[in-house]
Amino acid sequence: MQPHVLVVEDEDALSELLSYNLKKEGFRVSLAADGEEAMMLVEERQPDVVVLDWMLPKISGIEVCRRLRSRHETRNLPIIMLTARGEEADRIRGLDTGADDYIVKPFLMKELFARVRAVLRRIRPGLAEDSVTVGDITIDRVAHRVVRSDLEIHLGPTEFRLLDYLMQHPGRVFSREQLLDAVWGSDVYVEARTVDVHIGRLRKALSAGGEHDPIRTVRSAGYALNAA
Repeated sequence: MQPHVLVVEDEDALSELLSYNLKKEGFRVSLAADGEEAMMLVEERQPDVVVLDWMLPKISGIEVCRRLRSRHETRNLPIIMLTARGEEADRIRGLDTGADDYIVKPFLMKELFARVRAVLRRIRPGLAEDSVTVGDITIDRVAHRVVRSDLEIHLGPTEFRLLDYLMQHPGRVFSREQLLDAVWGSDVYVEARTVDVHIGRLRKALSAGGEHDPIRTVRSAGYALNAA
C-alpha cells in the first residue's frame, strides 16, 4: 500500500513540485494551501504523514501541529515541519510543539524523502521501505547489507545501526549523547567517547573504496551524514 502524504504549503509552485516528486517516489499525495484546509483534510481522511509549512494563511503551521497533537486520534500522526525559519530557537519551538522532524528551506528532495521514510519507519514501520538510499550509499535492512557506489560495505552490528540512524536524518547534526540514546539505548551506560570509536570505524569502512568521507564532524556539536 502506498503511504499517504499530506503536503500543507501555500506556495503553489513548491506545493506542486513536492507533489510531483513525492508521487514519483511512490507516495500518494494530498495538498492543502492553508491551515484550515489541512485540518479539514485530516478529519476527512487521516494521512500517514504530514509535511507542514510553518507560515500558513488562516491557521499557522505551529498551531496546526499543536491541534493535531492535542487530539487523541492524531496525537501520533507523523509531522515534518517545512520552513524557511532556520534559527535554533525556531527549530526547538517546532519540535517542542510536537513535530517529529524539521527541514529548513532550501532543501534537497532526497533529504525530504529520507526524512519522510524515517518518521514512517519509527511510527508506522509497516509502511516504511526496507531499503533507503542517501547519496551513493544504500542500506538494506532486511538483507543487513550496505552498498556504496556498487561496492558492498561490511559493517559490524553497531556501525550498521549507527549508519541506519544517520541515514534516517541526512544532514542533521547529532550529539554523542543523542547517538548513544538512539543506537545503544538510554538504559545502557556507554561512555560518550565510544561514539567516536564507532564513527571512526564507520568512516573507514565507507571510504574503503577511495570515496570521500560522507560523515561530517561539527566541532562541539557532533556528527552528521552529508545529504549529498
